[in-house]
Amino acid sequence: MNPHSSTHLIGMHGWAGDHHSWHPWVEQTQQRGWSFSWGERGYGASSPLDPQWPKASHRRIVIAHSLGPHLIPAEVWRTATGAVLLASFSRFLPEGRAGRPLQAAVRSMRQRLEAGEVNALLHDFLAQAAAPQSTALLPEGPLEQGISAEGVHRLLDDLTRLERTAGLPEGFPAGIPVLLVEAEQDRIVAPASREQLRQEFPQATVWSRPDLGHCLLDPSLPAAVLSWIADACA
Repeated sequence: MNPHSSTHLIGMHGWAGDHHSWHPWVEQTQQRGWSFSWGERGYGASSPLDPQWPKASHRRIVIAHSLGPHLIPAEVWRTATGAVLLASFSRFLPEGRAGRPLQAAVRSMRQRLEAGEVNALLHDFLAQAAAPQSTALLPEGPLEQGISAEGVHRLLDDLTRLERTAGLPEGFPAGIPVLLVEAEQDRIVAPASREQLRQEFPQATVWSRPDLGHCLLDPSLPAAVLSWIADACA
């Protein structure tokens, strides 16, 4: 991290992930003379970490995947100057009948975690999140590191947070540039939830990827996003 950079990016992973997902972004960020740090929930071997902005930063961009925007502290959001939301949502469970299958799926996930089926559940979840691509393309994460009892507790807490999402994260600043990157083959976020997020940001730039699933496994994506930041968040 360059403590003197005037442009700083904060990355926040989603449920069952960790900071390793940002490693492909860091080198390209540094090549631009920018700095990058991340938040960490601590499901696996890494300790929990709430992100914060360096004092020298003036252009402050949050890049968050899936549940990630809802895991960023409100005080970080309040002073953000741009946002990139990757396969994300404002409300995870669509209202009414459309949300019932997902609600049942989340309930089943909770029951499996409580029954001790942690590794099997995460394996199944990551297969769905990576699809239509292979989980072999995913970075190392908590599943490979081993999940502690504290990690299971955090996974359960964040399932509750997932169920309760009902709008934009607290502190999200009005009027900042926003990029929405959607995955049309997403098996985790429902189409209705993607549409609701678009409605939250009628002026947002929207990239819809018909070839990708929830994890957006495209090695060219970081460079494209950083170019958008350079142009749209000046």
